[in-house]
Amino acid sequence: ETQANQYLSKYKKQQHELNEVKERAEVAESQVNKLKIKAREFGKK
Repeated sequence: ETQANQYLSKYKKQQHELNEVKERAEVAESQVNKLKIKAREFGKK
């Protein structure tokens, strides 16, 4: 049972870290899209 609790704890920690990484990736993707729009606008001038 103790080992099962350890595995569950590790799983929850990894799941939390994965969610944080996904969130950072979404933010980065959003920033890239904003920069692409700015680059297009700059190119039109």
